[in-house]
Amino acid sequence: MNDMLLKGVGVALVTPFESNGSIDFIGFERLLEHCISGGVDYFVVNGTTAENPSLSEVEKYQALDFVLEWNAGRLPVVFGIGGNNTSAVCRELTNFSRNGVSAILSASPYYNKPSQEGIYQHYATLAAASSLPMILYNVPGRTSSNMQASTTLRLANDFNNIIGIKEASGDLDQITTLILDRPQGFSIISGDDNLTFAMLGLGAEGVISVSGQGVPEIFCKMYDEFVLGNFQASKAAHLALFKLTNLLFAEGNPAGVKSLLSHRGVCGPTVRLPLVNATKELDHNIKTALIKLDL
Repeated sequence: MNDMLLKGVGVALVTPFESNGSIDFIGFERLLEHCISGGVDYFVVNGTTAENPSLSEVEKYQALDFVLEWNAGRLPVVFGIGGNNTSAVCRELTNFSRNGVSAILSASPYYNKPSQEGIYQHYATLAAASSLPMILYNVPGRTSSNMQASTTLRLANDFNNIIGIKEASGDLDQITTLILDRPQGFSIISGDDNLTFAMLGLGAEGVISVSGQGVPEIFCKMYDEFVLGNFQASKAAHLALFKLTNLLFAEGNPAGVKSLLSHRGVCGPTVRLPLVNATKELDHNIKTALIKLDL
């Protein structure tokens, strides 16, 4: 399962909304079709890109059940369960029961900024509570604390059901240390779209991408060509998307990728407060970038 799940291009799905803020399940279906036809390898539901802080618990599981039913076992599905209240996350993991979910993605605790020992003990407690494999998620830009390589490696060695990490620290030295010292079977997954090409070169297994759901035909080509050893073609795909990817994060995520998806006729641009839709200027720049890519 590890080989099937964690190699390739996973996409951190947005939650499409109607203009009134309710979940747009018709747009959701178009999004899933768009991703599969573009060549993605697995879905991630209820990550930050899904705007999970502003989804109710009912909505989170409505979205998951919709993806599972539509997907019908075609691709692996990863579900996000995390937070900064360890006992509450454990209760959710203990009570979680959905056939068709291959692994749990759980971000390092945010805001309360635990020490490295606190991060270790948090994940150790979650691993003991989870009946599914777990993927760690290090994203200091959102959590305000970095999970150091030594902490990640300690967890990877101590718990068989901790099978990988989505690394979004942007620190290539830290990522290199993980790749050099990880135990066999522990996957390193890029959490930064514009560093994915470099991380593949270091030995990472793939990516959980935001922009990959917007332009899967190009993003997946970057990965596929790399695996085939066609490094020039892979680099060309990476460079073609570099400026667009920066635009997608210019005003926060997922406002940018929802603007892109709206221009491609997949789903609307609506986000929920406290996020706001992309400005007219950014929306225009994203549209212009898509035209240059002939999309």
